[in-house]
Amino acid sequence: MTLETRAAGILRFGTFEVDLRAGELRKQGVRVRLQEQPFQVLTVLLQRPGEVVTREELRNHSWSPDTFVDFDNSLNTAINKLREALGDSADNPRFIETLPRRGYRFLALVTNSDQKKAVAAAPSAEPRKLYRRVALAVGLVLALSTAGWAFWRLRRPVLTEKDTIVLGDFANSTGDSVFDGTLREGLSVQLQQSPFLSLVSEDGIQQTLQMMGQPANARLTPQIAREVCQRTNSTAALEGSIALVGTRYTLILKAVNCANGDLLASSEAQANDKSRVLDALNTSASEMRRKLGESLSTVQKFNTPLEQATTSSLEALQAFTMGTKNDFPQSIPFFQRAIQLDPNFAFAYNQLGGAYGSIGESASGAENIRKAFELRGRVTELEKLTFEGDYYRAVTGNLLNARRSYVLGEQIYPREPGFRGGLGLIYMALGQHEFALKEHQEALRLLPYDSVAYRFVAYTNLLLDRVQDAESIIREAHAKRLDSALAATAYLIAFYRDDPSEMARQVAAATGKTGDEDLLLALDADSAAYFGHLGRAREISRQASSCAKRAGENEAAATYQNVAALREALFGNTDRASEQIRATAWSSGASDSFYAFALASVYAGNTRAVQRFVEDLDKRFPEDTTTQFYYLPSLRGKLALVHSNPKQALDSLELAAPYELGLAAIGFYNWPNMYPAYVRGEAYLAAHQGQEAAAEFQKIVDHRGIVLNEPIGALAHLQLGRAYSLQGDTLKARSAYDDFLRLWKDADTDIPILREAKAERARLN
Repeated sequence: MTLETRAAGILRFGTFEVDLRAGELRKQGVRVRLQEQPFQVLTVLLQRPGEVVTREELRNHSWSPDTFVDFDNSLNTAINKLREALGDSADNPRFIETLPRRGYRFLALVTNSDQKKAVAAAPSAEPRKLYRRVALAVGLVLALSTAGWAFWRLRRPVLTEKDTIVLGDFANSTGDSVFDGTLREGLSVQLQQSPFLSLVSEDGIQQTLQMMGQPANARLTPQIAREVCQRTNSTAALEGSIALVGTRYTLILKAVNCANGDLLASSEAQANDKSRVLDALNTSASEMRRKLGESLSTVQKFNTPLEQATTSSLEALQAFTMGTKNDFPQSIPFFQRAIQLDPNFAFAYNQLGGAYGSIGESASGAENIRKAFELRGRVTELEKLTFEGDYYRAVTGNLLNARRSYVLGEQIYPREPGFRGGLGLIYMALGQHEFALKEHQEALRLLPYDSVAYRFVAYTNLLLDRVQDAESIIREAHAKRLDSALAATAYLIAFYRDDPSEMARQVAAATGKTGDEDLLLALDADSAAYFGHLGRAREISRQASSCAKRAGENEAAATYQNVAALREALFGNTDRASEQIRATAWSSGASDSFYAFALASVYAGNTRAVQRFVEDLDKRFPEDTTTQFYYLPSLRGKLALVHSNPKQALDSLELAAPYELGLAAIGFYNWPNMYPAYVRGEAYLAAHQGQEAAAEFQKIVDHRGIVLNEPIGALAHLQLGRAYSLQGDTLKARSAYDDFLRLWKDADTDIPILREAKAERARLN
């Protein structure tokens, strides 16, 4: 039915009436104030009582095309204002019901003035004829009601949007091992296209298997899949089988109620030869989606063939499946093999990019994510939005574009945790940590057995100085035996708590673990330097770099060396810093590698080289939000300070102000946080503006959860003392110097900045 205005001038429901000609809403004759947009939405809903009116229909009827960008927020606001005017509730609606991802439905009976006139004219008919008409009408209504009840009973969806499914393994009687695991992976990709269906995550299945006393990689036979289904409070287990009859392959899918074992739905398809098996799987999966209750429109809209969504090569899909069954970085060879077998396997490129990124090889990661982005025309809508968001975030660095892709993905696939996690990372990079925490918490709700999801919830709480909440999350993860990916966060919580024994325990526990050992060593080196133990920090940094090189993580190794050089320069050892910079085989693939090298160089006084790096950074990463609004302002500001131009430094740093609480290198290494504030404080000191300088360094002290064990966290106390001295506030200056000297009470005595601090403190006496 199209949304056309009825002829009636007045529509009535409950105690309300709507005058379409006057554009008014009245309650018991008294006008209710209602803005134009909510009124337009109400008139549309009243013309379709009992029917679902989609958000798209409301947009087309009540919003002009040029408001598309703000439509979602505008419609939500309009619905809220409308409910407020009607005294309605979203949780217990009397008038307006929300149907998630579909639209809205008006629940109350609606009458109009024309209907009342028709009812008033009826008594003029002959009584006997009227009785017969009424009797026939009642009989017809009863018949239609009975038929309608039977129709909808038969058409009632097998599943609802709140139900989840456990995907079991295929029973393979063909004798061909290429189908083992491969068909399940292909079916998973097909079903995940659906905005309606929801599969229990692989982490959730593995955790449940362990609780059942089964190995994490146990085959999901019908019996085991059904028990997993029951334990995860899911509704159905989906079983598959493939058989070879003559020269034809037969695929059968069955959805079973895991509570009682009843068959909910089944589908079947055949393939004339092996090369057509994925086509048959696609056909059978589409039919199963429809039978389980998904609307035909979304089945048709989100139904990219498996050969496009994944690959036409069963062997490539088999290698990809093996990659998904292994953690990073062990998965890398499998994804590489899949790409060798099918150079157009977009999904494999994206997963390989993520695997490289997880070990700090951002250049290799970006290269593969870029390739997936270029091949996105072949994939499902879910994967397309994922690839776009990953590309903008990890390759171009355009965080606003990435956020747009993730938000759209979140709207279409609200139960897909990848979009939630991606948004969380973006908000962390932008310094909007409250928003980041909400997204990571939602990702964890969708992935209750994922250690990475736990890690980001704990880490974001730490960024917000909610250390007790961070500890609680870590304990909850440990109770579920989810220890992987949590070591670095647990170490930083221990640092925040000033618990050196727990810090040492975390470092020891990481020994020999690829991806953990070098990172924990690098963090421990920073902690040593934070307390002025510079000699020990040098040795641990060398160990971290060597460990990363042995694991093939060259970019990480170079970053550790450059951060060590930066520490030397910050502490006044500029000659040693320059020597270490020259000896570093730095990586030029990613912006954060450039920044580590350039920041160490400028603090060491090598301004000519840094100026070239600044120009190169600007050209190579023109869209990168972090580069343009964090890295470059810091470098330009410090360059101006070296050339004794504090005003130019402050002007350069203005761009960084909205982003200075953001994390420049998320999930890899806790650096280089809040350097724009530190350089700005140095600029104010150089300009002899003590009050402004103190505000910048106090900002670093106040955001302890962001700075954590970075050396500027300790140096900020010293710089506060200098700022208070400029103001002539001797009492506060002494207190700030004493805070720094307490942190460095056991520091190496030959550090230049320590000698300066002691001399400055003595003069205050």
